[in-house]
Amino acid sequence: MKDPDSEHRTIDTVLKLTLIALLLAWCAMILFPFVIPVLWGIILAVTLFPLYTRLLKIVKGKKGLSATLITLILLALLIIPSVWLISSIVGNARELIASIRDHTLVMPPPKVEVADWPIVGKPIYAAWQMLSTNIETAIQTYRDKLLIVGDKFLGIIKSVASSFFILIVSVIISGILLVGSDKSETSTITFANRLIGKKGNEFVKMIVITIRNVAKGILGVAFIQFVLMGTALILAKVPFAGLWALAALLFAIIQAPVGIVAIPIVIYLYSAREPIPATLWSILVLLIALCDNFIKPWLMGKGAPVPTLVIFLGAIGGMIMSGFIGLFTGAIILSVGYKLATMWLEGGSMELASE
Repeated sequence: MKDPDSEHRTIDTVLKLTLIALLLAWCAMILFPFVIPVLWGIILAVTLFPLYTRLLKIVKGKKGLSATLITLILLALLIIPSVWLISSIVGNARELIASIRDHTLVMPPPKVEVADWPIVGKPIYAAWQMLSTNIETAIQTYRDKLLIVGDKFLGIIKSVASSFFILIVSVIISGILLVGSDKSETSTITFANRLIGKKGNEFVKMIVITIRNVAKGILGVAFIQFVLMGTALILAKVPFAGLWALAALLFAIIQAPVGIVAIPIVIYLYSAREPIPATLWSILVLLIALCDNFIKPWLMGKGAPVPTLVIFLGAIGGMIMSGFIGLFTGAIILSVGYKLATMWLEGGSMELASE
């Protein structure tokens, strides 16, 4: 015979669990739009914490003042160069559209030596010659390809603008997190110790170092190349300097060679300038494009508890899977996996905390 009380308790438990699950799902849906900014805020807070502690000593332990100063400085470093280069991009775009509309767009003719370049010389010379003699015909000839490139470029611009807005919000969140950094550190270590055991603190330190190395080695170097390239091209009076600098930033973030962006710039310099100025500006542009090959390995491997290659592969694979935020999540996950695999191969303890 069935016990009515037992059935009622079962139904009551099922209803409670269902309501709790619905409540948790509802909370997750409400918080979902803030996941990316919060993750970026955590990443920035971890990256900026050493600077925060140094500044804290200068302002005599005033946490709010230290976090506010760091937030304002970071916002200034992001906004001022970006506004400067974005205004250059907008101005260049307006100039290009106006010159096409007024039939005043002029391209300098290519030098005869261009046709002698290996493999690509003849097609580049033909396209360039057409642009310099009859730009309207050239636009009609390459219309479909130009539309495809234009659509992709507009998509990239929208993505960058959206990411920039998220980054601004994340900077503010990071300032708030820095004020409560002591409690956050204690809670994180406690959670890691409960999950992993005695080695929880070691894994937390590894994650912190990985975040800082990726931030400095990938995003930091990309932003430096963006500002330096934009400044050099504006000073060299290269047309559409802002667009070229933006292309360099995107190439640097996705870990493509920035030298690809430098090649057409060098070609333009040698076609429009005297040999000596063209050579000097070309050397500077190439140095900026190639500087990541020397700076990045040093920054990403500095103090890393796992090989630099692991961090690099994790960052690139993560970005392919999850976008920009994957630079960090991918590097962290692969580093943790590498560390666990190393511990297992060495016969170390990998048991989860159960006590």
